[in-house]
Amino acid sequence: MSGRVQSIHTAPEQGAEPESHGRAEAVADAGLRGDRYFVEEGTFAERSGSDLTLIEHEALAAVERDYGIELEAGVHRRNITTEGVRLNHFVDRRFRVGEAVCVGTELCEPCSYLERRLETQGVREALVHRGGLRCRIIDGGRVRVGDDVRPL
Repeated sequence: MSGRVQSIHTAPEQGAEPESHGRAEAVADAGLRGDRYFVEEGTFAERSGSDLTLIEHEALAAVERDYGIELEAGVHRRNITTEGVRLNHFVDRRFRVGEAVCVGTELCEPCSYLERRLETQGVREALVHRGGLRCRIIDGGRVRVGDDVRPL
């Protein structure tokens, strides 16, 4: 049930293009340092439990296979893309991402904002139940590409 971090992305402000990083600092009850949610500027900034968002590489591959929609790294607006782990199983559970300890708060169901931003019809439908996971960071720490993602 463990996997690894495939990529890390932040957007410095709402609407900004995501930036790729090899590592990031996860801060408890805040988010990734340098991300829009860290400074409470994201679309869901008021929503508790949205410190960090993750999405499965396998889900993105399924969206491409089933809907013909290719979502390149970062354009999905999630902070961390994982590989080899079923994120839906982490709702209401503690897990580790690199050095950080998180708890899954809810599925990160797709919103109309993403579909409008990408100007691609069907994105919202394609990501239902595979749009990733919102979580709260309980204990901060470094997160690097290649780090483990595993339950506690």
